[in-house]
Amino acid sequence: MLTTWIDISYLVAAVLFVSGIKGMTRPKTAVRGNMQSAVGMLIAVVVTLLDANILSYEIIIAGMLIGAVSGLVLAQKMPMTSMPQMVALLNGFGGGASLAIALTSYLDIIGATASTSPMLMVSQVAIVLTLLIGGITLSGSGIALAKLQEWLPGKPLGFAGMKYLNLLLVIAALGMGYNLFGVDTSLTSVAVLVTLVLILGVTLVLPIGGADMPVVIALLNSYSGIAAAAAGFIMGNTVLIVSGALVGASGIILTQIMCVAMNRSLVNVLFGTMAPVNGDVIDSDEVYAGKVKSSCPEEVAMILDSANRVVIVPGFGLAMAQAQHAVRELADALLAQSIDVEYAIHPVAGRMPGHMNVLLAEAEVDYELMKTMDEANPSFGQTDVVIVIGANDVTNPMAREDKGSPIYGMPILNVDKAKTVIVVKRSLSAGFAGLPNPLFANENTLMLFGDGKKAIQELTASVNEAA
Repeated sequence: MLTTWIDISYLVAAVLFVSGIKGMTRPKTAVRGNMQSAVGMLIAVVVTLLDANILSYEIIIAGMLIGAVSGLVLAQKMPMTSMPQMVALLNGFGGGASLAIALTSYLDIIGATASTSPMLMVSQVAIVLTLLIGGITLSGSGIALAKLQEWLPGKPLGFAGMKYLNLLLVIAALGMGYNLFGVDTSLTSVAVLVTLVLILGVTLVLPIGGADMPVVIALLNSYSGIAAAAAGFIMGNTVLIVSGALVGASGIILTQIMCVAMNRSLVNVLFGTMAPVNGDVIDSDEVYAGKVKSSCPEEVAMILDSANRVVIVPGFGLAMAQAQHAVRELADALLAQSIDVEYAIHPVAGRMPGHMNVLLAEAEVDYELMKTMDEANPSFGQTDVVIVIGANDVTNPMAREDKGSPIYGMPILNVDKAKTVIVVKRSLSAGFAGLPNPLFANENTLMLFGDGKKAIQELTASVNEAA
């Protein structure tokens, strides 16, 4: 009877996981979906603790308290602009936890010889897979965090032929993993394997530039799920297998969506060779050549006064300036004058999937006003004014027009089709792709130079004065 109730509880938890993930696909239902998933995990944890042969509940409770307090402090202290770093950190924790489970389980069966027992074989395979994926996730997430936090340069780091080094590391790690199947079960072998996979995680992420971090974070999230599923096989825990598989599968799907949005290859992501190389250096002076027109808040306010439809395009510059609240106040001022306002969000704007959605939601922007790239692009031709805030590469027409450009073929927001484009930016500096943006030199573009938050606040003040 107890086993039946445990299985039913795990089934309920799995249903809540699926329902929660479905809810998190839309901003409007994301909070509810997150709560459903959290309740499912609570059920899974409680039932597992009641079912398992726990040697010391004191240690379990202490761990839960430490984790809960740490999570609470991080949630309160971490600004919304640093959410990508938080996600990278959580991915690393997930990989590290799975790695710890695999190491502990290996110590339990160390010295075992090759066996025909199916259960032993399953455990051995699961341990090796968890060591591989958990280690890569742990160190790879650490490098992603360091790049996002600018402890390491955001540009691609590495050397020619680094992908061959990665291939050799994969082969060596698989070889050491095979050794654990009764060939060489010493602690030295497992230590070498862990060292190899930790190095592999570093060398896979180092060559990837800051512009590609949204894809990396989605992929590492998938890795953490796969590692958790493998750990579930080690522990014989059904709900851990289900939840890990869901996270792994959804992470891979999200990674593929990000790859399409950036015109990247999933194979290149997997092997850490995302940064395309273009031999021709594009001269910014040739692109801009005195064509850039600077403006001021008062002039932009006059243009907005005659507009019927305005679209705001947020980018990483908005996050850096922490201008999300100022942008919402500008939108409120325009809406008060019966001007239609929407937000057009590129799938990879910012440094993680949904980064701009999270920032705007934190500023209490109406979910219905946030439009995807596919929803926004058809309407730019009927838009009076587009206000671009720190979104560089995702609005660069080179992606459509310049076949020699590294970003050629990447879907972008077609903001240049609008009647007037206002670009809020500190300077004409290039984005993560290192390219000038011909949008800045277009006839219908005006540059509003300055800090994003201050510039938007001044623009809002001018809009209110002109009302």
